[in-house]
Amino acid sequence: MTLHPQAERLIALMASRQQKSFSEQTPQEARAARATTDYKSDEHVHEMRDVNALGVRCRLYKPRAGNDMGLLVFFHGGGWVIGTIDSHDGVCRSLANQSGHAVLSVEYRLAPEDPFPAGLEDCIRATLWAHQNADDLGIDATRIAVGGDSAGGNLAAVVAQLQPVPLVFQALIYPVTDCRMGTESYVENAAGPFLRSVDMAAFIDLYIGDITSPEDPRVSPIMASSATLASCPPAVIITAGHDPLRDEGEQYGHALIANGVEASIVRYFGMFHGFFSLFPWLDDGKAAVSQVSSAIRAALAPPRSK
Repeated sequence: MTLHPQAERLIALMASRQQKSFSEQTPQEARAARATTDYKSDEHVHEMRDVNALGVRCRLYKPRAGNDMGLLVFFHGGGWVIGTIDSHDGVCRSLANQSGHAVLSVEYRLAPEDPFPAGLEDCIRATLWAHQNADDLGIDATRIAVGGDSAGGNLAAVVAQLQPVPLVFQALIYPVTDCRMGTESYVENAAGPFLRSVDMAAFIDLYIGDITSPEDPRVSPIMASSATLASCPPAVIITAGHDPLRDEGEQYGHALIANGVEASIVRYFGMFHGFFSLFPWLDDGKAAVSQVSSAIRAALAPPRSK
């Protein structure tokens, strides 16, 4: 596989800035570096406001007036160590507008200051809060989905397994599903681009350390039992051809399908990890955002009257 020409140009631009990779920085340095690259979206959203979900800061996006929308609870990526609701603001604006449903972006606690299971607990708490406060949010409590990219996709997959509230869909964008790091794509894409295997090893170590093992399904959802997988809501799973996480995301999708769950698995062959949130500069990023939005729109649509 070769990189898409747009991806090649964007990777070259990143390389010209001579930024260190994650494993070469402290978490604090990595966060500061990431903040300098966050773009400020000017995409209009009908309503956008920060809310407190049982102590967890979240941001609500509503594409229109009314109280008949479904809700996507979104968990940002960043290896459980970096990223914020600000870093994924543009993504959430577009997901809300294109899907026609509300989005609640969750600012969960980050490692290493707050390692596993702190971030997961925040995601569960925010999802519960949204369900309990559906009327105030103007959403339908029976039409809630979860989603996220990378580490956020990991958190979404785990929440979808635990189902603290009834969930109707999950949108997993190049998710971490197997912290054992044993797939072929880890070897094939060890040097990146953008995300290297050594960076993922550093992220996983900071997140779980010796608190739990990579075999724990709360950090490696692919390790869940068949009964748990069978209980999951339908899914769309997006992967990138040039990504250490490619194979585990696709394997997780096949595991869901093997256990009777409806799942769509879509690989963008010329893309690299992170392309989804870089959609302003990548046509395939735009296509992926539209594809996920379309899946969310259909999954969260109100039931048809008989």
